[in-house]
Amino acid sequence: MFEFDQYLGFLAFLTILTLGFWLMIFLLTFVIPYWIGGAFIERMKEIKEERKAKRQLN
Repeated sequence: MFEFDQYLGFLAFLTILTLGFWLMIFLLTFVIPYWIGGAFIERMKEIKEERKAKRQLN
């Protein structure tokens, strides 16, 4: 059915495909939400500091 070279190529393809799949799962479930959450928290801190600075001027 397969020659040895074709078998190795098929295994390499499956390995790369599997690694890409798990990388996408990791990025979509952990990295991107962490990034968005951190950016949101930092923005809220900036808004809070702006309000505090306005209050101190008045």
